Amino acid sequence: MAKNKPEKADTWTAKLLDEKPFRLATVAMANKSARIIWALLTKQEEYRQPIV
Repeated sequence: MAKNKPEKADTWTAKLLDEKPFRLATVAMANKSARIIWALLTKQEEYRQPIV
């Protein structure tokens, strides 16, 4: 989605896609998601949507 409609993507994702190859950017996004999920599970917290 971020590749086709960059105006709907967050700034981190848009910048990453501009600077890195597509496959590397997808791995970085998966890594970020995995780290957030791991932190939530270990701290037993609920996800709070970042305020933009």
